[in-house]
Amino acid sequence: MAEGGGTGAPGGENLLFLTDEQLRKGIEAMFFAYRGFTSDPDRILEKHGYGRAHHRAIHFINRSPGTTVNNLLTILGVTKQSLNRVLRTLVEDGLVESRVGTRDKRERHLYLTEAGAALESELSTAQRARMRDAYRQAGPEAVAGFRTVLEAMMNPDMRHHFNRLKESGS
Repeated sequence: MAEGGGTGAPGGENLLFLTDEQLRKGIEAMFFAYRGFTSDPDRILEKHGYGRAHHRAIHFINRSPGTTVNNLLTILGVTKQSLNRVLRTLVEDGLVESRVGTRDKRERHLYLTEAGAALESELSTAQRARMRDAYRQAGPEAVAGFRTVLEAMMNPDMRHHFNRLKESGS
């Protein structure tokens, strides 16, 4: 264990007592990593005339088939107007099906169509490949640490949604 009770990092940095400069470097790394993480899907989405909001909607509808519009609003943290624009496009283009709720007729349950599932698969395959390569380079301890850091940065309500998705196991 490194001095001060933290775990030592390569180069002798103590990770429990990071300087503002070290934190700034981490923030910048997140920005650049996000650009890399989204670059492959962005190219695919651009061919279809879609953006990242469409990707996020497709992703979470795939993860929770039958999710309601209200649940998707909560997860994505967007306005109802913004989500309605995205969903209208996805429904009109035949990628998402909106079904009236059986218990509550006011609810709309969302499902990917076969074409929507194919697009989701293409998008997630590209992102999984990038993550798989990064994880292999970083090693298992770094992967576990990375997940811990990401979960610790989540707001409690988002962590709740994340944990529900993890528990669904699909």
